[in-house]
Amino acid sequence: MRAKITYFGLAALLVVYFVLVGSRGVLLIEQGTPVTVLFGAAVLVLPVIGAWFLWQNTRFARSANRLAAQLEAEGGLPVDELVRTPGGRIDRDSADAVFAKRRAETEQSPDDWRTWFRLAVAYHDARDTPRARKAMQRAIALHAGRPIRT
Repeated sequence: MRAKITYFGLAALLVVYFVLVGSRGVLLIEQGTPVTVLFGAAVLVLPVIGAWFLWQNTRFARSANRLAAQLEAEGGLPVDELVRTPGGRIDRDSADAVFAKRRAETEQSPDDWRTWFRLAVAYHDARDTPRARKAMQRAIALHAGRPIRT
């Protein structure tokens, strides 16, 4: 719950920032000189890109949360079987062992979104965020019945 509050708080802060930057872009365009119009247009591009990025991340997080809820209802969420150091960090050998298990499951059932979801969690635990995201995107696409982009 704390993560959701933080996410929405930061998203709201970003929206305020986008509005402020956008208003500055409009003010520059209203000046009417070629240079200020050019700068104003360039400034307006930033909130558009930021809003698109925020929207894509929000869609991704909502989709992943829906899959997690369904997997939890089915009793298929991965169990935390990782060994941790006294400081709470995940033991690398433990993460590698769990990852190997999850990868083998995914290789046996490559069309099952559940195995891709669990593989994404294993990637995340191994601190490989780009691969975790790609695996989760694949799980989302398989769940939705969409074609997989490689």
